[in-house]
Amino acid sequence: MLGLNSHDLKMFIVIAILTLAAPILLNPFPDASALGESFNAGYPALMQRFVIFGILVIGFNLLFGLTGYLSFGHAAFLGIGSYAAVWMFKLLSYNIVPAILLSVIVAGLVSVVIGYVSLRRSGIYFSILTLAFAQMMYAIAYSDLLGRMFGITVTNGETGLQVYNDDPQILMSAGDPTVPHLFGITMNGSSTWNVGGWSFIFQNGYYLSAIFMIAAFYLSIRIFRSPFGLMLRAIKSNQTRMHYTGLNTKPYMLAAFVISGMYAGLAGGLLSAMDPLTGAERMFWTASGEIVVMSILGGVGTLIGPVLGAGLIKYLENIVSKINDGILHNWFAFMPDWLDNLLVTIIHPFIGKGWHLTLGLLFMAVVIFLPGGLVEGGQRIGRLFRRKKSTDAANGATKPAE
Repeated sequence: MLGLNSHDLKMFIVIAILTLAAPILLNPFPDASALGESFNAGYPALMQRFVIFGILVIGFNLLFGLTGYLSFGHAAFLGIGSYAAVWMFKLLSYNIVPAILLSVIVAGLVSVVIGYVSLRRSGIYFSILTLAFAQMMYAIAYSDLLGRMFGITVTNGETGLQVYNDDPQILMSAGDPTVPHLFGITMNGSSTWNVGGWSFIFQNGYYLSAIFMIAAFYLSIRIFRSPFGLMLRAIKSNQTRMHYTGLNTKPYMLAAFVISGMYAGLAGGLLSAMDPLTGAERMFWTASGEIVVMSILGGVGTLIGPVLGAGLIKYLENIVSKINDGILHNWFAFMPDWLDNLLVTIIHPFIGKGWHLTLGLLFMAVVIFLPGGLVEGGQRIGRLFRRKKSTDAANGATKPAE
């Protein structure tokens, strides 16, 4: 079914169900409860980032996970996609279809140029080249160098690019929404389902992004299982041996780089479709580093790992970072004052602005104990339960009848 084997089909169905049901699954606690205010993640702005960065890291995994070529400049394509989308809003209309198409096309064209040059080297030299390209593009965007050269505004520098009332918007008609929309369906439009102490928000923009992520995940499965994916894994395994057989691997690596860049461009276009304001910070080297961390945390070279890694980091960034001492005191209010204060003092460095410390410790633990990322952790747990089940079955089979 869908051209997938039974294992891949089950995994795809699980991802699709979890993604579509996220507004419910990510709100496990009543909204007004202390746990709900602290840990619920089912609000649209955060869920959008879950799926959009999932698309970004799925594409990155096609390059890094399959070929072993580590790009430290992938955020450049995210920023390029964002700028391209905003320019479509400025020139044409707020309809997201041209914006997303152009974001993918422009990111793909730029990735052809960067990939052609960077792939002339391998290993750390390739990584440094991609980082250099990304930083150059960040500097160009931050200073609006192209705009100053031609006497126009291209990126609007450090202020960021956004849509203004005097922009051409030549396809804009009277009565059209003045926010990003899909043929009249606004991205910020939503409906709310109130059940008991829960409020579940189903936003148009989230579900559009979710559909793109499900499609991106399906495409990644097909690439992984295709002869092209097999060739990429062979490059990762022993590229030198492939050269000795007379096979030119450069076209395959460039194709993987371009596909990965187009995934990033799609993610950038969706970010602008959710919020039509983009700045150069999306292209900074720390953004590229975050992409690498997402892949490693989830499990490099696995299908589902990058999605898990992206979700975990965005959860820590948006949930753990908003916990403060006041919230901690509310949690421990039932304890004696001395114990309450002690626990708050111990936990304080790991929350709020210190969420990076929590992420760093988690990253160290995964690298040391779970080199295969969260996916390896899940596999170990699965093997443990299967071993226990088989042991119980064996004991039952050898137990003498009474």
